Amino acid sequence: METNIEGVGLHKLKQFHDERGKVMHMLRAYHSHFEKFGEIYFSCTYPDVVKAWHKHSEMTLNYAAVVGVVKVVLFDDRKNSPSYGVTEEYFLSPENYYLLTVPAGIWNGFKAIGGDMPIVANCATISHRSDEITRLPFDDQKIGYDWQVTHY
Repeated sequence: METNIEGVGLHKLKQFHDERGKVMHMLRAYHSHFEKFGEIYFSCTYPDVVKAWHKHSEMTLNYAAVVGVVKVVLFDDRKNSPSYGVTEEYFLSPENYYLLTVPAGIWNGFKAIGGDMPIVANCATISHRSDEITRLPFDDQKIGYDWQVTHY
């Protein structure tokens, strides 16, 4: 699926349901968008809380929401990128089940939507290292994104 930020991928995921429950696929070694395995972790977010902003200098992120709904926002401030300055939103959930691949150098964050605590799985390409992550507050003016709900 197409995105407007260079290097970002959005891949439809499969779920298999039967009378026992379901299986939710996420990432396989033979997928064209699989780079390598570093670690898998689950990020749980309290309702209406924003976890933003951060970017990695080396790590590629592979997000999938396995419980609840999150709004993931990406901002490209890579000077040499054709999508420099572009901001995009993605809503991930079991009902809108996609793998969102976020390359290194992209600011990203997410907000829990609704009354439940969502769980976002991340299959990262390297194990977490504090020396390759940069953080900004969720309301930082460098990015200038408004996390409030917009009613049209």
